[in-house]
Amino acid sequence: MSSSSLLSAEPVVTTLQTALEGYVGFDTITQQIEKKLLKRGFHFNVMVVGQSGLGKSTLVNTIFASHLIESKARLSADEPPRQTTEIQTVSHSIEENGVRLRLNIVDTPGYGDQVNNENCWEPIIKYIKDQHSTFLRKELTATRDRYIQDTRIHCCLFFISPTGHALKPIDIVVLKKLSEVVNVVPVIAKSDSLTIEERVAFKQRVKAELVFHNIKLYPYESDEDDEQEQALNESIRELLPFAIVGSERNVVIDGKPVRGRKNRYGIINVENEEHCEFIYLRNFMTRTHLQDLIETTAQIHYEAFRAKQLLAIKESTQTTASNSHSIPNSALGGNNALPVSPNNNVNLVSPTQANKSTPTFN
Repeated sequence: MSSSSLLSAEPVVTTLQTALEGYVGFDTITQQIEKKLLKRGFHFNVMVVGQSGLGKSTLVNTIFASHLIESKARLSADEPPRQTTEIQTVSHSIEENGVRLRLNIVDTPGYGDQVNNENCWEPIIKYIKDQHSTFLRKELTATRDRYIQDTRIHCCLFFISPTGHALKPIDIVVLKKLSEVVNVVPVIAKSDSLTIEERVAFKQRVKAELVFHNIKLYPYESDEDDEQEQALNESIRELLPFAIVGSERNVVIDGKPVRGRKNRYGIINVENEEHCEFIYLRNFMTRTHLQDLIETTAQIHYEAFRAKQLLAIKESTQTTASNSHSIPNSALGGNNALPVSPNNNVNLVSPTQANKSTPTFN
């Protein structure tokens, strides 16, 4: 047998279940991990997509029980309308019981507000992909940060207008585009404008359209989930789209202040599950699926983007001349080229060269 075949043979690993004869202490590893994570803090990035006037800012402020973002809708007749979909990011550091959360809220004012809404979703898709691209570039640098700041979108709240009829054609197109690159959670905005019967019928029509157009929404099915997680995810899918009502104001019910809306017909308590499904959405986003939203972004959407970009780099290098070990500028859409070795592996370069050799990803 040749030496090369001996080196390529995989070692045989035998795993045995062994009982401990005394306390060792490695069961504290979870406490060690928790301590480090608490010291570092967490990042959570939320994008809100929907037409102006659907209560996007109000809902985000209601979910996190604080005034985080201002409404971007036009409030006066002389205020000029936006000509394109704009991207605006607001960052907040909030803390609860010793847990620090860096919350980035990405608003998309102007989406769907024009007379001609053709391709109005493109700035949104581009922004999401740009965050993946930025993260990938930082990963590929020779002297990367110990902790890369994560600006990838973990959750996209898509606001559906409470028409009571069906999804608009533009909603279907945008949901298809978004579901390919981000975790999409649809919500029926201002659901108090519908009766209970209208709300149920509207949700069924929306679900039927999602199935008909093969639009995959979060949470996704996974073989790794245990029975309890599968049951929880199935209950969430049954609720989609969440029929919600948001409010930053407190109203008094039986002498107790609660977040709600008061009109001449009565009071709507946003945390009363008989009035709306806000409490299910809040629990889903913050208490049961926050970490899974972050992990799914990294393991599914970012990995798909990363694999596609690295495969494009590999294919580009194969088309270059044998004596040129770099990616052509035209392949990356810029003047910077990523040095690649003949076996298609990214070369490690010095910090000075690294700044000149970072690729531009599409």
